[in-house]
Parts: sequence; C-alpha cells; structure tokens
Amino acid sequence: MKLTHKKSQIYPRTVETVIEIWTTWRRQKFPLYIFIAMCLNVIVAPVVYAATDEKFSHVQAWSLGLLGLTALGLSTYLFFVMFVPERF
Repeated sequence: MKLTHKKSQIYPRTVETVIEIWTTWRRQKFPLYIFIAMCLNVIVAPVVYAATDEKFSHVQAWSLGLLGLTALGLSTYLFFVMFVPERF
C-alpha cells in the first residue's frame, strides 16, 4: 500500500517537472544549446582523446572538444552574419 502511495505522489510531480522544463525550454534557448553542445562533445571528446594518442587526460580532451565546438559554432554564426546580415 505504501508503494502505491509513493507512486501516486511521484507521478504528478514528474509530470509537473516535465511540463515546467518544456515551458522553460520554449522561453530560454541557451540551456538547450549548452545541452546539445555537451551531447556533441560526448562524440567529439573520445575522438580528440584517441587522436592525441592518449597524451591528454579526459578533462583536457573534453576541454579541447568544447573549444572546437565553440569555434565551429562561432565561425558558422559569423559566416551567416557576413553573408546574410539582414536577418540579424
């Protein structure tokens, strides 16, 4: 009986939390961009780690991966700003 009681309390909270995250995501894009960058870095960091013949630590590989993703994002943004300035 207690297990059912806990489930009935947890489920509405979970739904409320999901709804709150969904509405916050619609208003604020920056946390979404950070999440996407971190997900992409999960792919990029092992490649950096393998390409350096394991001379870098995992933290350094993650840092280089984030730096590379930031540089790529910034260059893409600047490319569009230069060639399509009326959108900005």
